[in-house]
Amino acid sequence: MSKKGFILQLCCVVLFFGIKQVAAQDLSAKNTITLIQPEYLKAGDTVAIVAPSGILKNRNDEVEQAKALLKSWNLNVVVGEHVFSQDYHFAGTDAERCEDFQKALDDPKISAIWCARGGYGTVRILDRLDYAKFKEHPKWVIGYSDITALHNQIHNQGFESLHALMCVSLTKDLNEIETSINTFKDALFGVAISYTLEGSSYNKVGQITAPVVGGNLTILHTMLGSKTSIDTSGKILFIEEIGEYKYHIDRMLQSLKRAGYFENCKGLMVGDMSKMRKNTTPWGKPIEQLILDALSEYDFPIVFNVPSGHEKDNRALILGRDATISVGKDKSTIVFKN
Repeated sequence: MSKKGFILQLCCVVLFFGIKQVAAQDLSAKNTITLIQPEYLKAGDTVAIVAPSGILKNRNDEVEQAKALLKSWNLNVVVGEHVFSQDYHFAGTDAERCEDFQKALDDPKISAIWCARGGYGTVRILDRLDYAKFKEHPKWVIGYSDITALHNQIHNQGFESLHALMCVSLTKDLNEIETSINTFKDALFGVAISYTLEGSSYNKVGQITAPVVGGNLTILHTMLGSKTSIDTSGKILFIEEIGEYKYHIDRMLQSLKRAGYFENCKGLMVGDMSKMRKNTTPWGKPIEQLILDALSEYDFPIVFNVPSGHEKDNRALILGRDATISVGKDKSTIVFKN
């Protein structure tokens, strides 16, 4: 090889590794960005109740109960114009549901947006939403299940959000869900939240501190390939589900895995897997083992029995916020940074 050719080749090698290093630094910087926290609530602040998903037929009592609960915390309440609208499966047309949510996003006097229920429908309004005014006056967006779609979108906009109970989660006797309500209030008002969890022999032990992201597994799966899919690199992923077959759970995990969801993930928090359906062909293993099998090639901590999801004990999780999970067989802890 000529001297000129050698020098040219050497320059190409240096340039390649230089570009690769810069790309790695850019990726690292992206994964370590601290999300913006909306201001914690205080007495006199206003919460908007909206319904971006399923219909609220015969659910007036729960919304009234939600209003009363917020007022007992010295908060003001506004209810979206179309909360009780009906368009077959949905709480109003896509345009109506979007209108209510957009008004709440844009209003600087609104400090939090509490979703009345989940179900299905949020994904149909995602691409209509404009976050320009929200970024000037960030506010907490609250909900779970189908609201995961909004959490993903807000996370990608650079803001924290709150995975917590919704208006229809309220029971006639609020003492039944006292823990869920207390953690919801604490998260909104800036009281530190931490949980000690029941142990599990399936837990994959370890300790890690990283931002928590995620939500409902079906919705995370639905977001794949879109601009609303979340980046799990350097983060702890939380999942929960309801009413699915085990093979559906496995299929979704396999899809997430093939999409690279777990390549640089730092940990997994498994919430409630509620009302699992029985297939005619038995899966043959508990849901915990199914999850461990699907993720067997990864060495990050996995904690089960996270009390969050579609059960009465549905504790608040601050999505986008750093948390330390310490996972053991006998017990585990989750401590959110305050």
